[in-house]
Amino acid sequence: MTGSATAIGGPETEAPTGAWRTAVVREVLHPNSRAVLLRLEVPERIDHLAGQHYVVRLVAPDGYTAQRSYSLSSPPEDRLVELYVERIEDGEVSTYLTEDVAVGDSLDVRGPIGGWFVWRGTTPALGIGGGTGVVPLVAMLRHAQAVGATDLLRLVAAARTWDDLPYAAELRDAGATLAFSRAAGPGPRPRGRLRPTDVAPLLRGRGPGLTSYVCGSAGFAETTTGLLTGLGVLPGDVRVERFGPS
Repeated sequence: MTGSATAIGGPETEAPTGAWRTAVVREVLHPNSRAVLLRLEVPERIDHLAGQHYVVRLVAPDGYTAQRSYSLSSPPEDRLVELYVERIEDGEVSTYLTEDVAVGDSLDVRGPIGGWFVWRGTTPALGIGGGTGVVPLVAMLRHAQAVGATDLLRLVAAARTWDDLPYAAELRDAGATLAFSRAAGPGPRPRGRLRPTDVAPLLRGRGPGLTSYVCGSAGFAETTTGLLTGLGVLPGDVRVERFGPS
């Protein structure tokens, strides 16, 4: 995700936490003109849980410091840490990361961080992401594939258009429900905002123990949480992470 992340819905559970490290950029990919996918080698790395995030810190020659949080799209099984960063207008950190970072550069990072919005791959889960809010859900998907737990995870991804959705092809190929508000997607679903009819089939037959993970902007998180509770999901079974520019 891009910008500052705020997890809401309850206290953190026990999860690994890492200190500041100097990471080396090993891969730089530009999935579109507004974003960058960075793959980092982190020395003495502490393995993360799907759903956790890292902080990236930039320090100017005059000592000025700026830092932002970014969700991990890589699963714990990946030897590198993967971050998807979307450029925010006038964003100090995102502009540098999307425009200036090159392979071989060093970055100050701290992580993993967060213990509430995490999935260990052992319990039923429904993930609903809006825009770059799908990034931590991609980590959950990849972890599920690595440990053979794809039957436990169902995903919904919403965005304005196909081009606005990070990891769109990967999510489609994994069977995620895709909802596009401004243009029809590759499937039969007409364009339009996320609706209860998109989510209700994914809740059927799941029984107790299902945790719903909602990630996106503050407005998306609020609307989607209301959609879930309207379908009978208990508020205590919904974990929310909302993001926005700092």
